[in-house]
Amino acid sequence: MFLNFLDELRAAGIPASMKEHLLLLEALDADVIDRTPEDFYYLSRAVYVKDEGLLDRFDQVFSKVFKGVATTFGQAPTDIPADWLKAVAEKYLSAEEMEAIKSLGSWDEIMETLKKRLEEQQGRHQGGNKWVGTGGTSPYGNSGYNPEGVRIGGESKHKRALKVWDQRDFKNLDSTRELGTRNIKIALRRLRKFAREGAADELDIDATIDGTARQGWLDVVMRAERRNAVKLLLFLDVGGSMDPWVKLCEELFSAATSEFKNLEFFYFHNCPYEGVWKDNKRRFTERTPMWDVLHKFGHDYKLVFVGDASMSPYEITHPGGSVEHFNEESGAVWMHRMTTTYPAAVWLNPIPEQQWGYSQSVRIIRELMNDRMYPLTLAGLDDGMRELTRKR
Repeated sequence: MFLNFLDELRAAGIPASMKEHLLLLEALDADVIDRTPEDFYYLSRAVYVKDEGLLDRFDQVFSKVFKGVATTFGQAPTDIPADWLKAVAEKYLSAEEMEAIKSLGSWDEIMETLKKRLEEQQGRHQGGNKWVGTGGTSPYGNSGYNPEGVRIGGESKHKRALKVWDQRDFKNLDSTRELGTRNIKIALRRLRKFAREGAADELDIDATIDGTARQGWLDVVMRAERRNAVKLLLFLDVGGSMDPWVKLCEELFSAATSEFKNLEFFYFHNCPYEGVWKDNKRRFTERTPMWDVLHKFGHDYKLVFVGDASMSPYEITHPGGSVEHFNEESGAVWMHRMTTTYPAAVWLNPIPEQQWGYSQSVRIIRELMNDRMYPLTLAGLDDGMRELTRKR
């Protein structure tokens, strides 16, 4: 298994040598760690990974090779008692039972009832149609069925929850990932405006030859490097429904970082609110206030959102609609502020354009963007870059 682990690391582009492999075996023979999956994970990561940019890639390989080995690390604490959130069974309901389950009503009614249930309930509940629990028909809990409600813990089964109460870990995008095709980079190159900026540290060959011929002696002429002067703000939606599009977003992220020197990026989840972040592992402790972004970066920046815009409409239209925290102002308010501050703005959506009309949240975001939503395809990128180059 260990040799297979080494082969998988190399295949993933992690420069793991036989010397490091032998060092790992020596450490295991010397009992430098407890014989637990957690300790082995941290030991092997310390031996094989020398660049923090490869940590996420190492995690993927480790998960693939040692899939099925029981571990306890990486489980984030939650305010809801853990034993309530552990689903013990999947309750299968007939079509008649599902049809009989009625929605509680509006967003405000659901959230107010949830607050009361949490205050009244004193223990874990399994099944049923009222209390917060698992495997039942209550609108609160997980692993059961209700046409709309609040999922607390567990995993999504029927994709019907209005709000998800659950802390998730998102992985940073790998900016070193190479594109499968050069066409995306070519499309991004429409958004270029070259200028010579900075110190004169580049040899101007033509001017040096001309000056030398005119003066009769060597006349070295230097000039500033020619750079893409376009300034770009890139906001990337991560986690949840964006997981199937990670590879595509990594390719776009890789292309953007190579094409634009004046690039600033931030992550958000579903809809931008009052805070964004640069490191998904520290998104709750190291957030950047959106007001700081709006005040720091000038109006000449081009604004690009990347996301599927697939969420509960309440996440856009209502305070408190965020799936991870209580937002005092709605996502629509922050979207308006951002597009007003940066008039040159587009939204790139990885979902096929023919499916946009079936999602209410996509329609709302598209309206907030004044129809400047484009599919994350080569043609869509080309149209989006043309939109950003229009004079305003």
